[in-house]
Amino acid sequence: MSFSSDIKMELIENMPSARCCRSSLLYGMMECGRNFSERDISIQTEQPAIADFYTKLLWRCCRVPAYREDGGFAIVNVQESKRLKILEQFGHKEREVSLRLNRAVFDCEKCVAAYLKGVFLICGNISDPNTDYHLELNIPSYTLSKDIELLLEEMELPAKRLRRKGDNVLYYKDSSQIEDFLTLIGASNASMEMMNVKIIKDIRNAVNRANNCETANMDKTASAVAKQMKAIELIEKNHGVGLMPEDLQKTMQLRKDNPEKSLRELCSLFDPPVSRSGMNHRLERIIAFSKQFEK
Repeated sequence: MSFSSDIKMELIENMPSARCCRSSLLYGMMECGRNFSERDISIQTEQPAIADFYTKLLWRCCRVPAYREDGGFAIVNVQESKRLKILEQFGHKEREVSLRLNRAVFDCEKCVAAYLKGVFLICGNISDPNTDYHLELNIPSYTLSKDIELLLEEMELPAKRLRRKGDNVLYYKDSSQIEDFLTLIGASNASMEMMNVKIIKDIRNAVNRANNCETANMDKTASAVAKQMKAIELIEKNHGVGLMPEDLQKTMQLRKDNPEKSLRELCSLFDPPVSRSGMNHRLERIIAFSKQFEK
């Protein structure tokens, strides 16, 4: 199963205890389902467990049975004689021009979260956080998508919007927003898993940055040493080390004997030790002196 499917399984394991929240949950599933009108009230899902959950919820909230068609998808329908009853229960009328969110359905502060839980169960999808941070709600109606977008803004979870092949998509790419959304709708385990994945990613990225930095420093050191060794070779061949000032003679000999040492390590080999800036200055003098011998 996918990460998205696992979250939905977590959500349907927890039926709201308050009647108003159960009703709001059902409302979210129906509004974002396959159809919600006098012509047809039905949902479509790839997960049979969600279809069973919806059927159970429909009976508990509306005392309306549903019948199911199983194929590649599970489609749960409501009998024609019961559709008007359901529409009226949720404050909708026949032949509505556009599907809107009726906020009068919400009776307590938890109803909004229950409604959004229903929306996610039917039209939500989320990527595996190990590969990407992306959660989206594919809303069937433009006007309904605007109502849900406003609802999310009021919950301090403003979503981004796009049109994809005629569909209205509200989405999040920020991991913190996704975690907050999952927590809001009751998927706390999934939210914690996302946080753990993000922590592991952050640690891995920090280690990679440190390794890259160390590699870059090693490359820089190797390049500098190679330049110094070339300068010493030119001086030995064309001038002679013995003709150099005593401090530079010692520096050249120590560098020749210790090509693997860093600048700081080379400083400690002097007796008494010299400063890093002092050592760097000596090596620069050696390189500058050798340039006259370059062809």
